[in-house]
Amino acid sequence: MIDLTPACQRTADVLARVKDEQLGLATPCERMSLGALIAHIGGLALAFEAAAGKQFGPLTDTPPTDDAAIDADWRTAYPQRLAALAAAWKNPAAWEGMTRAGGVELPAEVMGNVALAEVVIHGWDVGRVIGEPYDVDAATLQACLAHLAQFDTAGTDGLFGPAVPVADDAPDLDRVVARSGRDPAWRVP
Repeated sequence: MIDLTPACQRTADVLARVKDEQLGLATPCERMSLGALIAHIGGLALAFEAAAGKQFGPLTDTPPTDDAAIDADWRTAYPQRLAALAAAWKNPAAWEGMTRAGGVELPAEVMGNVALAEVVIHGWDVGRVIGEPYDVDAATLQACLAHLAQFDTAGTDGLFGPAVPVADDAPDLDRVVARSGRDPAWRVP
């Protein structure tokens, strides 16, 4: 089991720093504005919480979209959703058997790692757009690196673009971001 709490809290912290006038800015997710990316975070929090509880239905069976609308109450609702996501994966049963999210069925242990990587990578995305640092603990980064090492460096359709080369001694967060197909030096155009 991996504790998703530090990553979920850090992502909630960076969301709290987003200004309304930034919602239309470009993000490292080429097809998403910052507002759409934040909506995606709100949606993935619900989906992965449901996946942890094996509560199958529309939340777990519907693939994410790039054009989701941000909820009016996102500033309070999304941090609560992230906290609930972390709490759901603290239950040992969440990591057992099979589960679903985004219409994809995977072993629950893998899905928990997917949830963690999504929270970290998209938290970094938001931080990068708004010019705020995004740091997570070493255990979280190691779990993300181990998870991402399972994917083809040429990219995985629907998940990640081709890995971006970084120095062998690059910080772990840069390595996570690069492995997901993002340039760690990305800046708002």
